Amino acid sequence: MSGAAGPDPARSGPAATDLVIIGAGGFARETAQAVRAANADDVARGRAPRWRLTGHLDENPALHGRDVDGVRVLGGSGLVHDLPGTRVVVCVGNPRDYASRARLVRRLKLPEDRYATVVHPTAAVSDSSVLGPGTVLLAHSVLTAAVLVGAHVAVMPHVVLTHDDVVGDFVTIASGVRLGGGTRLERGAYVGSGALVREATTVGAWSLIGMGSTVLGDVPPGEVWIGSPARRLREAGAPALAELRAASAGGAEGQDAGRGPATRMGSPVT
Repeated sequence: MSGAAGPDPARSGPAATDLVIIGAGGFARETAQAVRAANADDVARGRAPRWRLTGHLDENPALHGRDVDGVRVLGGSGLVHDLPGTRVVVCVGNPRDYASRARLVRRLKLPEDRYATVVHPTAAVSDSSVLGPGTVLLAHSVLTAAVLVGAHVAVMPHVVLTHDDVVGDFVTIASGVRLGGGTRLERGAYVGSGALVREATTVGAWSLIGMGSTVLGDVPPGEVWIGSPARRLREAGAPALAELRAASAGGAEGQDAGRGPATRMGSPVT
């Protein structure tokens, strides 16, 4: 009689890294699916799965102890300090308050090496492109050549970032956005679904581009622009303007918390 089977050498490798997602809304749920897809891709390629998704953390007490798409909501975001070996991605924010991710990262005060970078396996990312910690790239995103993406950036499905684009920390890029080459999205900018941004254009810090807009020229910081061609609608909302004022005054405590060395995509994503 044969003995117990040993470990499959084709699946050998380091143990999966524990990962917790802060937030339990739409973006967080999409990130959880990207984690599952990355693990499935690892297995299909004969590698050990890279992640063990331990749960969501969310500030809504009504969700605590419940499952969201099969993943348990463990409690509030403060529990992350009781999970010292667990990596983290912060997946909060929406067009009404797209500064919430930055506020939460500052409040948590985690060291940069606690933040994971999550990339869906269908994303096409050149080896000359670089991603910061805490950034999430969802399905079918494309980074063509020498794209620099900062920390805690949310890149939704079917986004195309072309050569030499620079994306600042805490930027949100909604589904279907296309950026021309040499475009710069400054810290905290929000680009709505389906927007097109002309090459060599700058979208200022904490500004918002409306869905479906066509941006043909530079957008100043702290403004909302909509339309085709895009024009100024109004000032950004109060949360975004508060971030902009704090940065201008140089008084945003911990403004760069969680911002660490970027991950070059030619090496393993961590």
